Amino acid sequence: MQRRERTRHLIELGGLVQKAGLVELADDDRATIYGALLELAGRVRGEDAEGVLALWKRRGKRAFDADAEQPNSFGSASDANPASDPLEHEQGEP
Repeated sequence: MQRRERTRHLIELGGLVQKAGLVELADDDRATIYGALLELAGRVRGEDAEGVLALWKRRGKRAFDADAEQPNSFGSASDANPASDPLEHEQGEP
């Protein structure tokens, strides 16, 4: 049963990559997507890890809530667009 749960977990994580629009933005290039994920992991290992994680959590919850309000929506790259997040400036991000 553990193998089945792990497989489901990995599929769900892949769905989040798709939902965030990374597949389309990276033209389905796995090296580019992996590089982007490594960049994100590097930010969490930086000085303001707690702030970065808090920002991402707020942004993710907001996108999930927006999707829940529109049940026919499958998410889009605009849901995760950092430029559209007014809280980003609170954390000192450009």
